[in-house]
Amino acid sequence: MKVAIACDHGGFALKGELEKYLAARGTEFIDLGTDGTASVDYPDYAEKAAAAVLSGECRFGIVICGTGIGISIAANKIRGIRCAHCQDAYSARMSRAHNDANMLAFGARVIGAGLMCDIVDAFLDGEFEGGRHSRRVEKIAAIEEKYGK
Repeated sequence: MKVAIACDHGGFALKGELEKYLAARGTEFIDLGTDGTASVDYPDYAEKAAAAVLSGECRFGIVICGTGIGISIAANKIRGIRCAHCQDAYSARMSRAHNDANMLAFGARVIGAGLMCDIVDAFLDGEFEGGRHSRRVEKIAAIEEKYGK
């Protein structure tokens, strides 16, 4: 499994912690930036990570901004992306089990590295349950199609 990771300037420091953690758990990743704390626009980095997921280059994407809100909204504008903004492991696990989320968003000003690691584990180790949840994910895709997302 390969993971695309990206952030804006607000998420840069936490992205460094994420890289260390993914390497320690043996998870392959690609770093799509940003590469410093100079102000950048989070939609650009959400799009880069989403493109890596949609192309099949990466199985999942993890994106970080100051709150996690903006970058998750931007990622979710892309057809086929289901980006879950999570602040706890339970939500991350459920985002995989019930929503088949393919991206995870964090707020670097909201959570610390220790909690981030727990959330990453829950997300990456989670499995989609299918069943009745498949019907709901299909309805999400139908809404995307209907509104030309």
